[in-house]
Amino acid sequence: MEFIKQFIDIFLHLDKHLFDIVQEYGTLTYLILFLIVFTETGLVIMPLLPGDSLLFAAGAIAANQDTGLNVWLIILILIVAALLGDNVNYFIGKRFGGEIKKRERILFLKREYLEKTEAFYEKHGGSTVIMARFIPIVRTVAPFVAGAGSMNYSKYIVFCIIGALLWVPALTLLGFFFGNMEIVKKNFELVIFGIIGISILPMIFGYFRSRFAKPTAA
Repeated sequence: MEFIKQFIDIFLHLDKHLFDIVQEYGTLTYLILFLIVFTETGLVIMPLLPGDSLLFAAGAIAANQDTGLNVWLIILILIVAALLGDNVNYFIGKRFGGEIKKRERILFLKREYLEKTEAFYEKHGGSTVIMARFIPIVRTVAPFVAGAGSMNYSKYIVFCIIGALLWVPALTLLGFFFGNMEIVKKNFELVIFGIIGISILPMIFGYFRSRFAKPTAA
């Protein structure tokens, strides 16, 4: 229970905790940020790490000249982290996806989820990889499913790169330009909730659309 409380506190006050990390570790903060983003995107069992909010907070911290962090270096490092993570996740999916298809479930991954996501990939193509980048949890699972499914790697990697080039700079620069505004600093928790809310809107919309969709006539 204490661990959960600490996780929530870190999640909602990323700006303060990240500032403390910078004060204690200095330039090693770049490595810490790299490892967090790599873990979230590269390990399918770690989908709950703060991706979007971490990018925003990193940008906000870089805007504070006292930290000595360079926002462009952060963006470069985290693009690399996201791409490496996605590739690791893709090849893990390629290696172990068949095992899930043979069973009903491995950990939280159900065969049903894999089949539905594969069908979604077939319908929407590689753009799914880009869309998934902006949705928490989905961005962790999507590369794994792409590898476990039938998506060709040469096709996957192109959309993967486009997604990373859009996701990392967009949220990091958003934090850089707006994160140090007084109203944002005083209401950082609300900003985090807002980022999460916007991120999961596609999931909510998709759920209700499938829930209330009229059955197709046979």
